[in-house]
Amino acid sequence: MTVAASPAGPQPLSGFAAFMRFWFARLAGTGANQMLMVAVGWQMYDLTGSAWDLGLVGLLQFLPALLLVLVAGHVVDRYHRARIAALCLLAQTLIALVLALGARQGWAGRDLLLVMSVALGTVKAFQMPAQQALAPLLVPPEVLPRALAFSAMGSQAAIVLGPALGGFIYVAGAQVVYAVCAGLFALAGALVAGVRYEHAAGAIRNLSLNTLLAGVRFVRHRPVVLGAISLDLFAVLLGGATALLPIFAKDVLHTGPWGLGLLRAAPAAGAFMLSVVLTRWPITRRAGRVLLGAVALYGAATLVFGVSTSFGLSLAALVVAGAADMVSVVIRQSLVQLDTPDAMRGRVSAVNSVFIGASNQLGEFESGATAALLGPVGSVLLGGVGTLVVAGLWFKLFPALARRDALAGPR
Repeated sequence: MTVAASPAGPQPLSGFAAFMRFWFARLAGTGANQMLMVAVGWQMYDLTGSAWDLGLVGLLQFLPALLLVLVAGHVVDRYHRARIAALCLLAQTLIALVLALGARQGWAGRDLLLVMSVALGTVKAFQMPAQQALAPLLVPPEVLPRALAFSAMGSQAAIVLGPALGGFIYVAGAQVVYAVCAGLFALAGALVAGVRYEHAAGAIRNLSLNTLLAGVRFVRHRPVVLGAISLDLFAVLLGGATALLPIFAKDVLHTGPWGLGLLRAAPAAGAFMLSVVLTRWPITRRAGRVLLGAVALYGAATLVFGVSTSFGLSLAALVVAGAADMVSVVIRQSLVQLDTPDAMRGRVSAVNSVFIGASNQLGEFESGATAALLGPVGSVLLGGVGTLVVAGLWFKLFPALARRDALAGPR
């Protein structure tokens, strides 16, 4: 990739107090969410032994985001984004407490896990666009790519530690994991509630079909933005194997909850290492080609994971996949935020969140459904090939994205 050193004497990110508070909030919230999903996945597979049910957890988290996308974008553009994020984290605290109580008292069965998946999806429908649209308000535009890379570094550190810690804690019982998650969600909510920025109250006063659809129209008429977010949708939708990791851990690699935690953490470990590099040396040239190349590498690493029967090789493949995905994430998020005016960021971020949710939660459902038909290995191999095909197709379908040089462009 083409990188360049930061300008001489750049202001350190630690000098932006509101951004750093937000960064620590995301660190705690992301770690809690990852621990929660490890516990839910392992508990569901222990209860049912069904790949379909693992995929259903992802589907039920995605559907609320799809149904609420227009309303969520309007809310984020109208109201204080930090307070929206704080309320969402409070709701996740309550969800974790319900799961902890259910696991402790023995009534946390399949139905409860599915209902709580719907609740988590509803909360994230508002939380994700609020967090995405908040970050550009806390640092100057020229600092944003570096800030996003640093933010991703913190999130990936939490994703590394969260699943591994969750897997080890699960040995003491699912209720212990859920209780720890509740504490971390509460901490994150308190931190983000204290974030201050200049908020234009009531910038969008009337709810109408025109204002609701503004974000969709904006994305549709900007090939670079549409190409970037749709690339993530199809690449991760096909190539993601997260939902199947409990099966690989138990039936293919013959390990336990601790092994599942390490497998869940491996992509984040690769992403963390790349985010450290991108924080110091942000991508400044040939952004479009680097993005498409990173997606192709992600697909190739997925293929290696699919054929591996060695725990060490599987971990290594997931590390490479995570590193490639981090390059993609930083470039895509920078392109979307820098090409979108602030008055539209909530609605555009809501659309982007649906694409991300589709690639992650709907991707988990796709993995579970294809695994039920082809087996876990066949599902992952099909996804890896599909990701490589998508990278090639997007090079042809979105030439403006492939030709994009600098991250910052005309709005």
